[in-house]
Formats: sequence, C-alpha cells, structure tokens
Amino acid sequence: MNARVPPGLDRRRLMALALVAAAVAALGACTTTSVTRNASAEAAGLQGSTTELKTASDQTTKDKRSGIRMQLAIGYYQDGNYAVALDEIKQAIAIDPEMADAYSVRALIYTSMGENILAEENYQRAMRLAPRNPEFNNNYGSFLCQTERYAPAIAQFEIALKNPMYQSPVKALVNAGGCSIKQKNYDAAERYLLQAVRIEPDLVQVQAGLARVYYERRDYVRAGVYINRVKAVAKLDSLPADVLWLAIRVERKLGEKASETSLVTQLRRRHPGSPEFAAFQRGAFDE
Repeated sequence: MNARVPPGLDRRRLMALALVAAAVAALGACTTTSVTRNASAEAAGLQGSTTELKTASDQTTKDKRSGIRMQLAIGYYQDGNYAVALDEIKQAIAIDPEMADAYSVRALIYTSMGENILAEENYQRAMRLAPRNPEFNNNYGSFLCQTERYAPAIAQFEIALKNPMYQSPVKALVNAGGCSIKQKNYDAAERYLLQAVRIEPDLVQVQAGLARVYYERRDYVRAGVYINRVKAVAKLDSLPADVLWLAIRVERKLGEKASETSLVTQLRRRHPGSPEFAAFQRGAFDE
C-alpha cells in the first residue's frame, strides 16, 4: 500500500510508489531469469536450435527495452510529469502488449490524474494478465474505496490477504481498515488494524487508524493510548494534517492542554491551508 499516514491522498501516493518499486523489481527479475536459464543450459551442454536461441535472445532484448521504458515512466510519474510518463508507458506496451505491470502503473497514473474510467480499465487489464498478483488486488481495492465503492473494495483486499504469496499484507490490512472507517464499520476497521499492528507495531498509520476507531466510539482513553504511540514513533512536524487534527481532538477530550497546544502549533505551521486547520479555526472539534 512504506507509509506513515492514514488512508487518504498521501497514503495512496506512497502505496503507488511501493507498487512501482515492485514492478521494477519484477521486471529486473524477469530479465535475469532469462539470462540464467540460457547460461545453465549451456553449462549442462544442452544445445538448442539457432531459432530457439534467437527467440530467447529476442525475448531478453524485448524485456530490457520494455523495462527501460517502464523505469523512465516511473521516474516521470514520481516527478508528477504524467503526460511524459504515459507516453513512456505507451511505448513499453507497444514493445510488450502483455506486460501486466505496465497497465498497473498506467492505472496509478490515471488515478493520480483523476481519470477514473481510464484508471479502472487499466487496473482490470492488469489483473486479467496477472490474476494472482495480490499487489494488483490491493491497489484496485484502494481505487474502489477512493471512488466510494466500499464493498467491492473490501473484497479486493480480502483476495490479496488470502494469497499465501503476498509479501506485504500490512498494506492491504491498513487499506481495509481505512476503507472500513469510511463505511463507519468500526468493528471491521478495528479487526483489520489490530492484525496489522501485530505485524508492524510501529507503523504510524496503523496507530493513527486505531486512534480514529476509538475516537469515533468515544473511547477517548484508548484513543489517547494510540495517539501517544504515534507521537512516540514519529516526529510531530512529519505528521500529515489529518493525523495532527485527530490528535488535537483526542488531547482536547482528555484535557491535555499542553499537548493540544503543541499539536495546534504544528498544524498551524505545517498545514496552514489545510481543511483540518480551517476546521480548527472554526472550532469544529466534533464534526
């Protein structure tokens, strides 16, 4: 989904970058495997036909060319240069039309651009090409949750979590927890986030998510426990506006004036144009 912030735009950005990194790694692994197999065959004295060797060489060259285009696209995407990133992805797909990672990255680019129809087409194309890739399920779930299709989003997270090959289940757990919070299904959110905290106890977005669950339940003491954990593992000036605003409201409920004042200072200094600071200025503590 690699992150310190609760579900929202910044978290999605971090998730996107994590998927992109995975895509690059996968491309590199693909090329290496082709070379290794050829080398092993030669070492064992196995000689293929000239046509077979040429086909393997052509495939390796194609993998390298499409991989280079993908890496260029990723760089432009990270820089926010979406038009050039899309052009590089287009060229990668022209080289290898079955490259699932290319469609997945293109989906992320379109998501960042707000082109939801095009994004969905590419998420689904990627999953058709690689139906057992849990990263694709996780990222498609995030997209569905962003577009307020909560039930199918949770279904995608569950598919990812049930995949025994999934290397980073915390991402799907955090996303499922955040999506459940949006549904106001706090029991489900608590279940997902408690699973996540057992795997990565110091992940800020997990602690903040649990604080949000307990705050919404009006269990301010337990919310305060998790806010204190957030403050223990992260610098206040690194926290996003929504986490600071949650922490301010929790400390206010607990009567911790000194801590509340410190948090307000950070919100004013770091996020003066944010909706959260506007809510503070309105005194909208219970919205």
